Amino acid sequence: MPETAGDVTRLLIDWRNGDPAALDKLTPLLYAELRGLARRFMQQERKDHTLQPTALIHEAYLRLADQSSPAWQDRSHFFSVAAKIMRQVLVDQARRRHRAKRDGGRRVTLEDTVALPGNRSADLLDLDFALSELAKLDPLKAQVVELRFFGGLTVDETAAALDTSARTVHREMRMAETWLYQRLKAQPV
Repeated sequence: MPETAGDVTRLLIDWRNGDPAALDKLTPLLYAELRGLARRFMQQERKDHTLQPTALIHEAYLRLADQSSPAWQDRSHFFSVAAKIMRQVLVDQARRRHRAKRDGGRRVTLEDTVALPGNRSADLLDLDFALSELAKLDPLKAQVVELRFFGGLTVDETAAALDTSARTVHREMRMAETWLYQRLKAQPV
């Protein structure tokens, strides 16, 4: 059973090249990491949330595995795509809940991962909208936030996924935090 990032990268490339056995070998390795990521997301969720970590990971995994020709470059690239998909799943869930109740969506605490100053929570729909705005202004900053917050990647993993330096990731993250703080502060909570 492969355990190193290099082995995971090799299996991802084999999967990309059409080897169905590679997906079978990858599943237990990636599932454990994705489940941990989903658990962290769901710890920030309200207590009565209907989406459980297992459901989140299964939905994200199904979307990942359903890709007809995945273009995985390496482990970091896979997790950057997984982060984007988890974000989409959570935003879709928040939109469904918002439509059903018309009184708001999921609350996300940014302090742990995005490290905004103060003790501020942001609505996931507002955060998604703000990240989309930031992506139009500065795609790199938005990608850094997405990988760190939704992907749970370390600074070094984020740097590798974006083919940049850790110093650049730190700088872009600080600037994105400031921009997001100002943008979300302007929104009613």
